[in-house]
Amino acid sequence: MANDFHFDDDDFAKDSGSGGSRVLKEFDCPGCNANNPVDETFTDGDEVRCNYCGCEYKALVNQEGRVRFREL
Repeated sequence: MANDFHFDDDDFAKDSGSGGSRVLKEFDCPGCNANNPVDETFTDGDEVRCNYCGCEYKALVNQEGRVRFREL
């Protein structure tokens, strides 16, 4: 039996059908590009703060599950 180990995260997101209700555990700051793991998960409309530069952003998740940040 041949094992197919090809896995794409995008395929998993499409199969889940979550759309704009994606729950995130980390983000990359648009201002300083630092990776920020968070204790509490966040989703569309939540406010997050970069632990390195201190900038605050509002997370906006579109229909495809992509996250954009708007500076507050």
